[in-house]
Amino acid sequence: MNTAIELALESIEHSGGPFGAVIVKNNQIIGRGSNQVTCVNDPTAHAEIQAIRDACHTIQSFSLAGCSLYSSSEPCPMCLSAIYWARLDQVYYANTYQDASRIGFDDQFIFKELSLPDAQKKITLQRVTAQDVLDNALKVFQTWDKSPFKLSY
Repeated sequence: MNTAIELALESIEHSGGPFGAVIVKNNQIIGRGSNQVTCVNDPTAHAEIQAIRDACHTIQSFSLAGCSLYSSSEPCPMCLSAIYWARLDQVYYANTYQDASRIGFDDQFIFKELSLPDAQKKITLQRVTAQDVLDNALKVFQTWDKSPFKLSY
């Protein structure tokens, strides 16, 4: 956890946000990340996402099963989703999302939005209904399902 907190401090010194994360497997750090959103103009460059990318690169796998994530702060909804996709076993964090909210990082809006029906969300989510488009989209899934390159994840 201390390494994640140190990464958060270093991030501030390099114009990044105040967040750091590490991923550990067998008591070894295999991934590190700090918030780089404003440095690289990428809204997905959160510390946890960066650490996931680094760890996956290190072990050459898209699965981080058997690993734990240590974050200087409670993961936002995007990072939490990525944590599930990466199949991490545990997450340990220091600051809460309420702590982050007090310094201007308020995820409550996103948490609430995700629980709303599509028709009530601020951003319009609407399925295309043109049958030819739906047929073409379904063909992509059918092609994937029969592909020799198909990997379950």
